[in-house]
Amino acid sequence: MIAKDKVVLFEYRLTDDEGTLIDSSEQGGPMAYLHGHDNLVPGLEAHLEGMDAGAEFSVRIEAAEGYGLRDESLVAEVPLEQFGDDEVKPGMAFGAETDHGPITVIVKSVGEKIVEVDANPPLAGVPLNFEGTVLEVREPSPEELAHGHVHGPGGHDH
Repeated sequence: MIAKDKVVLFEYRLTDDEGTLIDSSEQGGPMAYLHGHDNLVPGLEAHLEGMDAGAEFSVRIEAAEGYGLRDESLVAEVPLEQFGDDEVKPGMAFGAETDHGPITVIVKSVGEKIVEVDANPPLAGVPLNFEGTVLEVREPSPEELAHGHVHGPGGHDH
């Protein structure tokens, strides 16, 4: 049964409210995570709690329990010259250093001298619809438990 410190392997499809596919395990294979260690969006982790291998799930998670609500203070205008000689187009992602560590910003628009960038996660403010199947629930290795995430196939090291 899914509980804190269990490794969970599951298949999933993630869609928005219009039914557009955002992500699925069909591309990258099943996802494995260590339950109770903030490795999934909070709403999905809470929904999976208590399920057993073989269980199917379908859940809509509000944005606040997913990737969070949009924060307009994370949208900024940056002088184009700061990008150097790089070609800059809407949708491109760039790494940026801040007082709180590295972040990723997405280019929203490019003007003659100003680039508008957004540091919100791309799915901030978006309700998430997950459907899937729990494939396996197992004990973690001592290393996985110490590191707080799954190693090997299906694990997404952060």
